[in-house]
Amino acid sequence: MASSGRYSKYIKIAMVFTIILAVTSIWYIKNNDKKFLADPNQLLADFSLHASSIDLEKLKSFGLPILIDFGADSCIPCKKMAPVLAELNRKYQGKVIIKFVDVWKYPEAAKGFPFKLIPTQFFFTSEGDPLLPETTLPFDVTAISRNEDGKHIFTTHQGGLTKEQFESAFEKMGMK
Repeated sequence: MASSGRYSKYIKIAMVFTIILAVTSIWYIKNNDKKFLADPNQLLADFSLHASSIDLEKLKSFGLPILIDFGADSCIPCKKMAPVLAELNRKYQGKVIIKFVDVWKYPEAAKGFPFKLIPTQFFFTSEGDPLLPETTLPFDVTAISRNEDGKHIFTTHQGGLTKEQFESAFEKMGMK
């Protein structure tokens, strides 16, 4: 009889430690690294290739290089680039955020992004800044500045790019 009382005591102590561990784990998960412990469905949406809207500030909060390609599913150069973007998005998942926006289907998503033709790509470093236009790349880029103060706000490329050109840009954008 005495030994069953001893085991009962150990079971109670184990249960207390289990509860403390569970509460501590829940607290830790809720209070640490919120950008990666968010709703898993939202996280998947943030890293999916096709987008119907762009929240640039949210994308910048992940601390990854960002490529946003504005095009259309029925644009011929865009169609040629589509499999390249899909492959790169799979290959660099979690290392580079790659977004494609069909501006004919989702014109509102392009608000605030200055471009005149499709496809046009926008490049941002892992710090969230536009890629410096003097960065040596195997293609031409254009710097876009604010009229009021001349601050560099976008770096763009107009036209199609190859897988190798994108990968070169990713390295210059701070891909780890």
